[in-house]
Order: sequence, then structure tokens, then C-alpha cells
Amino acid sequence: MLANFAGVLFDGVAYGSLLFLISVGLSVTMGMMNFINLAHGAFAMLGGYVSALLLARLGVPFLASLPLAFVAAAVVGLVLERLLYRRLYQASHLDQVLFSIGLTFMAVAGATYFFGPSQQPVTLPDWLRGQVSLFGLDVGAYRVFLIAVVVLVTVALGLVIERTRFGAQIRAAVDNQTASRGLGINVNLVFSLTFALGSGLAGLGGALGIDVLGLDPTFPVKYMVYFLLVVAVGGAGTIKGPLVAALLLGVFDVAGKYYVPEIGAFVIYAMMVVLLILFPAGLMRRRA
Repeated sequence: MLANFAGVLFDGVAYGSLLFLISVGLSVTMGMMNFINLAHGAFAMLGGYVSALLLARLGVPFLASLPLAFVAAAVVGLVLERLLYRRLYQASHLDQVLFSIGLTFMAVAGATYFFGPSQQPVTLPDWLRGQVSLFGLDVGAYRVFLIAVVVLVTVALGLVIERTRFGAQIRAAVDNQTASRGLGINVNLVFSLTFALGSGLAGLGGALGIDVLGLDPTFPVKYMVYFLLVVAVGGAGTIKGPLVAALLLGVFDVAGKYYVPEIGAFVIYAMMVVLLILFPAGLMRRRA
């Protein structure tokens, strides 16, 4: 019983880590840029397809495909931000929602047209298959790798946002655009790079999540609610909040589906309701 609980807990942490990696970019755009981007999952899907194609058709090693998936999603995010998103920064949230959900449906249709409606297969390297012993517990090697990557990305992202000049420019541009421009900060460039960073993180998460979440054209719609839950519960514009929320939701989701499979799919929503009642503004708020 104890071993089963430890296994469920570990799988929940791995699942929550993946949700955080994909959702943290949405937290940045929603909380810092005040833009509701429901097409965020489309960038994750793009990263997944880039990784799958590189692995299956070009024989690119799995580890090498991950930064390429990040770059591809970041570049597409940068282009779309310059051409489309920028025009809606001052629009109402309803307009932002309608635009981004329309972009999501276009991405689903495009992926279906080019790749078909079926799941994309992926073959992981031998060293990521099977199980490894961790503190006397047999756990999936890929899930250990997934948690390690998320830890590294979280630390790096925290340093970028909190300790670098670029991070200071992001916070300044969000809090007061007029004053930031007066100080010589290129606000448009900062927003573009911030959006590209969030899109790239989504693409990296999509590439890492192929083996866990699967990959098909409905991916952006299927997991849209999960990404929004992480940001809403954790608090938009922060890193620690979505991290804690993703881990909590991941553990409860996996535990619910394992212990009470009849209602397991609803456990994560019940947890969301409880957390939002206790913390209506999210677990953590962004500091000004």
C-alpha cells in the first residue's frame, strides 16, 4: 500500500511538473502582459510535432530535438506576436479570447490536414525507457528525467525574471509602460521577447509531454482547461504559484484516477474549487 502511494505521488509530481512547464508561459503572458491567450496550447502542440518529426523522419537525437522544439515555438510566437497579438494588447478580454480561440481552431485544423487525426508515435532512447531505483522505489526513468528538466528550467526562469536586466525590464514595462519608455526601455521589444519566451517554454513542454500526454491535433483543446487551471489556481504572473498549483493538481489528478477511477476525472476540478475558495486571487500574487 505504501509503495503504491509513493508511486502515485511520484507520478503525480512528474505529471504536475509537465503541466507547470507548459503553463508557466501562459502565466507570464496573462499575468505580466495582461493578455488572455487561449491559443497557448497550440504552441505546445507545435513543439510536440517538431520533436516528433525530427525523431521519426530526420533521425535527430531526442535530447537535440528539445531545444529545436523550443526555438521553433518561440520563433512562431515571435512572428505571431508582431503580426497579430500586438494589435490586441489594448483590446477587451473578450476580443482576446475570441481571437485566441479562433487561432486554436485554425491550429487544430492545420495539424489535422498535414499530419492526420491519429496520435503521433515517439520512440524514446533506451536510457529513458523502463524503470530505475530511486530511494528503494522503482520509478519510470522518463519521469525522473522530466522532473530534472523542469527543475533546471524553473531555476533558470526564476533567475532570468528576478535577477537579470531583462527581467527588470519586463517588470517595469508591465507596471508602467509610459515610465519605462521614458527610461529608454523598448517596451515593444520586451513584450515580443517575453511572448516568444512563453511560447518557447510551451513548445518545450509539448515536446517533453509526447510520451505522457500524447500528441494529436486536438491537443490544444484537450488540455486547454488544465493549463488555465494551473494559472488561475497558482496566480498569474508568478513562477512559484503555478509551480505549487501544478504539483498539487497533478498529484490529486493522478491519485483520483488511481484510487477512485469512477470519479477520478472530476477530482482535479473539485481541488480547483477548494483552492479558489481559499485563495480567490491565486496561491501567490505577482509582486509589483
